[in-house]
Amino acid sequence: MDLTKLTALELGKKIKNNEVTVVEATKALLEKIKATDSEYKCYITVLEEEAMKRAEEVQKAMDAGEYSDSPIAGVPMAVKDNICTKSVRTSCASKILGEFKPPYNATVIEKLEKAGAVIIGKTNMDEFAMGSTTETSAFGETKNPWNKEHVPGGSSGGSAAAVAADEAFYALGSDTGGSIRQPSAFCGVTGIKPTYGTVSRYGLIAYASSLDQIGPIARDVSDCAAVLDVISGHDSKDSTSVDKNDYKYMEALVDDVKGMKIGIPKGYLGEGLDEEVKASILAAAKVFEEKGAIVEEFDLDAVDYAIPAYYVVASAEASSNLSRYDGVKYGYRTENFEGLQDVYKKSRSEGFGNEVKRRMMIGAFVLSSGYYDAYYNKSLKVKAIIKEGFDKAFAKYDVILGPTAPSTALKLGESLSDPLKMYLGDIYTVSVNLAGLPAISLPCGIDSSGLPIGLQLIGKHFGEKDIIRAAYSFEQTREYVRPFN
Repeated sequence: MDLTKLTALELGKKIKNNEVTVVEATKALLEKIKATDSEYKCYITVLEEEAMKRAEEVQKAMDAGEYSDSPIAGVPMAVKDNICTKSVRTSCASKILGEFKPPYNATVIEKLEKAGAVIIGKTNMDEFAMGSTTETSAFGETKNPWNKEHVPGGSSGGSAAAVAADEAFYALGSDTGGSIRQPSAFCGVTGIKPTYGTVSRYGLIAYASSLDQIGPIARDVSDCAAVLDVISGHDSKDSTSVDKNDYKYMEALVDDVKGMKIGIPKGYLGEGLDEEVKASILAAAKVFEEKGAIVEEFDLDAVDYAIPAYYVVASAEASSNLSRYDGVKYGYRTENFEGLQDVYKKSRSEGFGNEVKRRMMIGAFVLSSGYYDAYYNKSLKVKAIIKEGFDKAFAKYDVILGPTAPSTALKLGESLSDPLKMYLGDIYTVSVNLAGLPAISLPCGIDSSGLPIGLQLIGKHFGEKDIIRAAYSFEQTREYVRPFN
């Protein structure tokens, strides 16, 4: 039996039933990574020695009766390289951070370790999460396991590709404007972006603080729900963390959407959407109707303004957040300099990649005197209007359905040479972050080129259970399809 083909919950069950040991599962995954990751480059750092040691510790604890209430205990997993892991290099795929090793764990890492997780490595990503292809990484591009000539999406492309390539049973990603959902769609896996404040951001290296959220990427909805159960919850170390009572998302794994009201924004099916993607989305809508849901199209206010509003807000926050990387405190420092100003200038010029510099410059511009009101303030007003539009929609619908991306995975180099094209690829995902809503992407078809198509389901604030129930119900009509045998 090839253990790497199991879902996280399937493996967790076998470990609990003493059919497989944690050490065996970890060893199998490490061997898989050794055999295939040179092709895909999903990982920046593989923790072979540390993972085996941790596997032995977890197995010993499980033998003593610990982790009995955790369905993912002993299951090896991967972490996006912008989430802090104590004493393990956390680079954000950037030269500017160099060999930075955080002195602490992110809250999500602490929660996972308490649940018996085994961290296998840190995954590749777009530099500082700025990109939609995982091509802006200082460590080289990740390739899509479905077709190595295509991108895996981004910025959590390494995490999504690792799950698709059977190099991780599940992974953590971060989503600022679609960075969990879009690579999940491109790689034929499932990813959840939780409601803003549901999962602690403590230890997540910030891109845009008002938009960033950590979430799970896995092979199916059940695995994502199980991981979300573990990582959710209030955290006093994160001022944006929300304290609520119900985080039991696995309870929503019910195959029943009868009477559920599902809305499809008309603008999501218009110009710019690939015809094969559109056909798959409409076919998915028909599946929901056949299962008893009420599906209808509607007009979603201000959706056309989501892309410009998002890139102004995100770039402004990035400009502020990334000002801390100056070549003095930690990370990369230029070798030749004259005085403090020269250290700043040369370290940042040499340490940051082109896409990061582009967004920082945009951010500095929209925050500058004379342009603040014209751009940044106006974008905040648009952000509020977009949220009002969703609030209005959710007064009538339980879930909003649409595509995750306007096309399937692009070829390597296609969008990197045209940044505007890359930005427009986020058209269906960024409004979710602007409004702070939860959303899930799951596979719903394959195009004529053999690439997966992603379906996006959006819920109201703290409506994770609605989207998980809808996604799980749809998933029961399909089998998980792998990019290879």
